[in-house]
Amino acid sequence: MAFEAPTRLVRALGESVREADDGWLDALPQLLETAVSEGGLTVERLQLPGGRSSLVALVRDAAGTPAALKLAPPGSRPAAEAAALAHWEGHGAARLLSPADQAASGMLLERLHADMSVRSLPEAKSMLEAAGALRRLWVEPPAFPFENVAERTGRQAEAMRACLTPGDPVEPLVTEALAARDELLAAPPQERLLHGTFRQSKVLSAERLPWLAVGPDPVVGECAFDLARLVRDRVEDVVGSPSGSSITRRRVKRLAESLDVDATRLRGWTLFRAVESGVRARRVGRVADSELLLEFAAWL
Repeated sequence: MAFEAPTRLVRALGESVREADDGWLDALPQLLETAVSEGGLTVERLQLPGGRSSLVALVRDAAGTPAALKLAPPGSRPAAEAAALAHWEGHGAARLLSPADQAASGMLLERLHADMSVRSLPEAKSMLEAAGALRRLWVEPPAFPFENVAERTGRQAEAMRACLTPGDPVEPLVTEALAARDELLAAPPQERLLHGTFRQSKVLSAERLPWLAVGPDPVVGECAFDLARLVRDRVEDVVGSPSGSSITRRRVKRLAESLDVDATRLRGWTLFRAVESGVRARRVGRVADSELLLEFAAWL
């Protein structure tokens, strides 16, 4: 079939530099063709602009039922995503329609409305709906070797340190973020299965329920880690506001209260995740994104 990988996906894979993904993009046309043929699927179109870590094709199965076929490179841990989706069984997230153990060759998913996320709602309403969707995902993890928060943030911490140079102006902020991580990991609360990369754009309109989450990069750990990414949603609006610092503090307080999460721990994980994202954006040349994230982090 005629095929051209979405520009957004090509750019993101170029930034990630994961050895596990070497050659995956070149093999993607054949991977798609094989998944479609073996699944008896009919492709309607690719979902564009698509994600940064996967290709999604809108398809119909042999019975004509609409679905979404997702192909993800090995570095994006498709097996873990499929295991989490299978465990949630459609409660709060898109339903996995294909066997979880076949995730490496593609995941067939319940089709949602990709053009309608909770981010399209007014901010107060979008935060409420997103928080409600996230709460439903926090369950006991299944017997699968998911990465845990200590492991994931350990890799990130090493990458942050490696990016620093003597006299780097972001060094104090990085030092604070790393210290916050160490303190948080010293006495973690109860662990749950987490979405891992949750934000408003990951909650889409659906037929079965008003809103369902998509695109997890699941991890096992405390709920505050998951919620921390939501705190900085619409960061460009927050940083652009004359009262951005107070908005940031109110968000931490309100989200912590609404989901019964310790506000101090939420603040710490929000700091770490914002600084880590900011340093990573700087490393790959996304200067504007980096500046937004690091300014936001400085207010925490």
